[in-house]
Amino acid sequence: MPFPFNIFTLALLGAGLATAASVPLWRNWCRRTGVMDDPGERKLHSAPIPLAGGLAVMTGVLAPVLAGALLTAARTGPSRWLLNSSTAGAFGHGFDKEALQLAAILAGALGMLLIGLLDDKFELRPAVKFSGQFLVALMVASAGVRITLFVPSLWFHYGITILWIVTVVNAFNFMDNMDGLCTGLGIIGAWCFGVISASQGQFLVAATCFLVTGALAGFLPYNFPAAGVFLGDAGSHLTGYLMAVLAILPHFYTVKHPLKWAVLTPLLVLALPLGDLARVVLLRWKIGRPFYVGDTNHLSHCLARRGLSRTRAVLLIWLLAAALGALACFLQ
Repeated sequence: MPFPFNIFTLALLGAGLATAASVPLWRNWCRRTGVMDDPGERKLHSAPIPLAGGLAVMTGVLAPVLAGALLTAARTGPSRWLLNSSTAGAFGHGFDKEALQLAAILAGALGMLLIGLLDDKFELRPAVKFSGQFLVALMVASAGVRITLFVPSLWFHYGITILWIVTVVNAFNFMDNMDGLCTGLGIIGAWCFGVISASQGQFLVAATCFLVTGALAGFLPYNFPAAGVFLGDAGSHLTGYLMAVLAILPHFYTVKHPLKWAVLTPLLVLALPLGDLARVVLLRWKIGRPFYVGDTNHLSHCLARRGLSRTRAVLLIWLLAAALGALACFLQ
């Protein structure tokens, strides 16, 4: 199959446009239903801000997936010039072969979105929130989206996969502490996983990664440098979940790329959010504070205390994440 630039471009642009177009609709819905972030301690905004980001990004993911499924199934109309026969056949076969996993991934995304949305609206107790995250991760692992690390134990595969998904979700949730920070890190992570997958000929995985890249990029102008809309817990849960799954889908170790340490690539791509999570949890543990209680000890806050503006702190973290992601791509 020829390199599907057209598919990747459609995924990026379609998702971006769908997200951007849906933001005003979801913003109005949040205002009507009271899903707002009110001013308060550790918050700089003086007026309530709609928590519409997760709903918009989910729209950006779902709309192109549905359109793509219809196109690959069709044999007439737009599919004739958007997809040549070999490309349409390959992607159609991929959709058919991985239908269960794709359905589980989308269902998991909706599940994480719902958990975050309920937390935005009602402030769920930590135990309830973590239980929901666990159940979503278990469902995804049961559908076959699992980490193995070459260990011949199904129990290990389930355990490490659930731990990975829950950890990455909370890492991105923790990093959602400045305008655009979580969204930008998601864009960088999804793009890097897409580049790695495309370079290894895993085109359906790459298209999924670029789809997520576009969906997040379509939201970024509303969220940075001065946010008129926030991701909210719905958006940070969704972003973290998508990053966790995109890190599992590519086969970093293949016959053509037989370096077993390549399975550690996701740790490099997501090093900043994971490192920030570990550092903050350790600091809270040392002072006897529950790890789920927020504070201002994140990397972004530390940079701001050293004199950087919040915008420059976010840009610097993006730059560091992009450098680590580029290194991960180079090492493949």
